[in-house]
Amino acid sequence: MLLLEAAGPEAGALVATAVDVGIEIYVATHADIHASYGEDLRASVAGFLFTDFTRVDAAVRDIVEFSARVGIDGILTVTEFLTPIVTLACAQLGLPGNDPHLAFAPRNKRVMSEQFTKCDVAVPKTIAAACEHDLTNLLCSSEIGFPLVVKPAENAGSTGVTIARTADEATAAYRRALRHDRQDRYGMVLDSTTIIQEYVDGIEYSVESVTQDGETTHICITRKIVTTTAYRAELGHAVPADVPADAAKRILAEADKAIAAVGIRNGPSHTEVKLASDGQCTVIEIGARPGAGQIGFLVELALGTRFWAACLDVALGRPVRITRPRNDYATVRFLTIPRPGILTSLSNLPQPGPRVPIVRMRKTVGQFVNAAEDNGGRLGSVVVVGPDQESVELYADELLAQVRIEVKPIKSSSSSTKR
Repeated sequence: MLLLEAAGPEAGALVATAVDVGIEIYVATHADIHASYGEDLRASVAGFLFTDFTRVDAAVRDIVEFSARVGIDGILTVTEFLTPIVTLACAQLGLPGNDPHLAFAPRNKRVMSEQFTKCDVAVPKTIAAACEHDLTNLLCSSEIGFPLVVKPAENAGSTGVTIARTADEATAAYRRALRHDRQDRYGMVLDSTTIIQEYVDGIEYSVESVTQDGETTHICITRKIVTTTAYRAELGHAVPADVPADAAKRILAEADKAIAAVGIRNGPSHTEVKLASDGQCTVIEIGARPGAGQIGFLVELALGTRFWAACLDVALGRPVRITRPRNDYATVRFLTIPRPGILTSLSNLPQPGPRVPIVRMRKTVGQFVNAAEDNGGRLGSVVVVGPDQESVELYADELLAQVRIEVKPIKSSSSSTKR
């Protein structure tokens, strides 16, 4: 197996699962990111391919040559920016993968929207703006009413996403989207187009699925906890979502259409939707990868489903067997702050145990921390599990209320932000 990038807990889980079931796993990465890998991870990996992900064609050539030489039987990634490379490399090698003609559809929201519309997926009205003049013309035409959503075409993690309720706010949102670095962590140059979407009101969910040879198995529906400000960030997830049977049927039906529309044929997918009060389901976007933000861990903890093993099996072309041996409940809550600054104190974190199996920190005292304006503002996460939703949610709320975070604002050394 070749894994494109092994940084982060999801990639770590795939490596650990591969080792556990006897799969020899290699990793393709950048040399500078490789330097951040821990000793345990390096010891688990059979070998590394160092390539330049900023040059997609060259990276695909490197991966194809390496895979042919080593005898790679499957390729996958948990990193959204690298999913097109996986698709293109698998196509050249004849390995299980997605439609190479639509390699960028699950990655680029402009292409994604075009495919959704073409395939009759229920989606928000979406218009691409290549420049601010396009936005001005759009606002004058009233083609999309307020509120509306402004987002970069190719970023991720809610980066640069703003909900605007006036023309002035829309202009500011457009400029904010442009201010965000148009490169990903690997230095890939991203599409500079900005997407303008009609705002859809409703409860946010995601669908976690695995597709093999065009046949999709939906593992679960995940409830998403998000901010309610103009800048939307995810504050938590919960599995399984408590959705009425008829609403769940509509959600899964739209997810099926979205998966097919962007050419996902072999691999995991993460479909984000909104469910309106009248039961209408709208697809917001999709990723040809496992859901991030601890979702894969929630699936395994709450349902007993061997999620990471399923991802490996489909990449290798092995029959995928997805079971749900239990029906517990799990939620993750992300630690966030309302304003940026230097983290000066972090206390009263819960201790890991049977009810709190995962406590992860992304930031340490002395580091700069961002506000919860996108998913990059997370300081850490706490996962809580139990037999039912009510007790788990109550306990998670209690634990989060005890955490104390102190941040020194950048422009003022005399005050602190407390949570």
